[in-house]
Amino acid sequence: MTKSNISGHVHRLPLQHRDMHSKPLASIFRVLSLTHRYLSLLLSSVMLITTLPATAQDWTYYSGTQAGTRYSKLNQINRDNVADLELVWTYRTGDAERYGDALVPKQSLENTPILIEGQLIVCSALGRVMALDPVTGQQRWEFDPFKYYGEADFSKAQFPKCRGVTPWTDKQAPEGAACKLRLIYGNWRFRAYAIDARTGKPCADFGKNGEVVFDPGRPLDPDEYIVVPQPPAIIGDVAIFGSSISDSIRADSLSGKVRALDARTGAIRWEFDPVPRDPNDPAAASWEGGSAQRTGNGNVWTMMAVDEERDLVFLPTTSPSNDFYGGTRPGNNHYADSLVALRGSTGAVVWHYQIVHHDIWDYDLPAQPILIDLPRNGTTVPAVVQLTKQSLIFVLNRETGEPLFPVEERPVPQDGVAGEWLSPTQPIPTKPPALVAQKLEPDDAWGFTPIDRWMCKRKIESLRYGSIYTPPSLQGTIFMPSALGGANWGGGSYDPERHLLVVNTQHIASIIKLIPTGQQASDANGMKAVGEATDMQTGAGFPQRGAPYAAQFDMLLSPFGVPCTEPPWGRLSAVDLVKGTIVWQVALGSIEKLAPLPIPLEMGTPNLGGSIITAGGLVFIGAALDNKLRAFDIETGEVLWEAELPAGAQATPMTYSVNGRQYIIICAAGHPILGGEPGDWFLAFALEQEDE
Repeated sequence: MTKSNISGHVHRLPLQHRDMHSKPLASIFRVLSLTHRYLSLLLSSVMLITTLPATAQDWTYYSGTQAGTRYSKLNQINRDNVADLELVWTYRTGDAERYGDALVPKQSLENTPILIEGQLIVCSALGRVMALDPVTGQQRWEFDPFKYYGEADFSKAQFPKCRGVTPWTDKQAPEGAACKLRLIYGNWRFRAYAIDARTGKPCADFGKNGEVVFDPGRPLDPDEYIVVPQPPAIIGDVAIFGSSISDSIRADSLSGKVRALDARTGAIRWEFDPVPRDPNDPAAASWEGGSAQRTGNGNVWTMMAVDEERDLVFLPTTSPSNDFYGGTRPGNNHYADSLVALRGSTGAVVWHYQIVHHDIWDYDLPAQPILIDLPRNGTTVPAVVQLTKQSLIFVLNRETGEPLFPVEERPVPQDGVAGEWLSPTQPIPTKPPALVAQKLEPDDAWGFTPIDRWMCKRKIESLRYGSIYTPPSLQGTIFMPSALGGANWGGGSYDPERHLLVVNTQHIASIIKLIPTGQQASDANGMKAVGEATDMQTGAGFPQRGAPYAAQFDMLLSPFGVPCTEPPWGRLSAVDLVKGTIVWQVALGSIEKLAPLPIPLEMGTPNLGGSIITAGGLVFIGAALDNKLRAFDIETGEVLWEAELPAGAQATPMTYSVNGRQYIIICAAGHPILGGEPGDWFLAFALEQEDE
């Protein structure tokens, strides 16, 4: 494997790929001829100062558009020829070589590039932004915030990542002016940046020389963090930022307020706090005893969606602090764990729909809302689709928040720990059906052999188990699905022609055990420190300061270290959103890199990252822990092609076209919690050209 250098040169390496219609074979992709390389470089130099041809298609936002559909009309690569996809170039950010072992245990890059005005924009886990030639992968420019604003000690960073950047055009600036087209994004230092999209230079009129330093509201405890890894939503001339905040550190955690900046100046235009501090806010009544005044989080840690025509931005909010005990915040806690529609220009609440009442399971909303036009009863309804960790799918009218499929308030288990407040019901959609099991009982235990199945069954019997929304306990409660999902931040993609929603999920369970705070000092319960976990095998501890209980999180695993739930453990599903039915569901991922012996069993794996759909009838997705990128048939779920990658692809791919040639791009960098081979790769695939 070719070793990178820090300057970010292009790298070509052999990859394994498999034609799924024939026997698996290993092939080394041909190196392009020197003549073709020269012509490509000459062409790309011209494209630096011109826009793409009208026949080409950009991927201008994280999900293609801010509607979150992740659908491309490109069809050059299709079901008939996808088996011929080849690797055409690779690029490395240089972070892995520059920081080595100090970076690898932490970074989780997760980047989806964008293509705009002939430049492919990528970012590194530590917040560097690079422009690449979309044909060759050659680096054109780099923006490194450390060079402009001082070196930072990232050893204190919690899993630094950069999922992407968002473009904005200043319509008031004259043509050719610096920063007329700018890229806006945040990073792990809780800062926002605006840079010129053509040169990578900071926009001097944004904040202080291109940088805005957000105020967390108070000094952070040593085990707290607040970061901005997701690309902002932009509507009009407003850039809207959420944040990621450390979970279950203290009841009065950091505020999860959403901040809207003037895209030109960086000044705060408005703020929205999902924990309503104003007693006159209608949502405040759902926080009994004034508990909103002493509660934090409720933040938006995933991507938002934008309906520019209606001046609406859709916020998927998270749980309030603490995650696994809510006795300090009695009530349903409105705005938290909700889909909130705000007026983009002002931040005013238009409507909100709560997905989880009084969340004590960390079932926050993990995925970007998806805005679609859905046929209903002979008309077309503007809809918004919200995916959940519970693997429930909520389909709402995006103008009013009213469910388009009936949602029932169903009784859920009670009997929480002393001091807890529980909602007697939770909202459950009648359609579409849940994508993974909603409970786990002893007879559901699974194992490779009768012995490990019996041991899993005994383990389940020793814990509190039952249906979804069974509350945490001192005994230890099984959460099925796990707080990892179900669906997670990878979300879904939507085919507007077939009205199919494609979602990757995990069919795994976890255990939450509450530990009285007086017992923590002696470590009698074996509680792990926050941040101690580096993979799913280890688990993690949460102090939950201000609550009478700390929490211990573990996965429900057999003695062999595999889930006690029935495989496939990773799944890819296609859902008909007109009928509200599951069309197909298949395994996502092989366990060959997880098992003691490299046996390529397609049993599905835990996964993070998302999918895209193309008009060629294909679903492209990495996400699984076998270091592969796959193409599925949108009609059947059959795997038509797969490529072995040099690292784990815990990211969402994208596609674009230049000069009549379609490319598929994936970031492969691994993940510090799920595992997988680490790296800092971007890889481009395309069909062979006749002159090659």
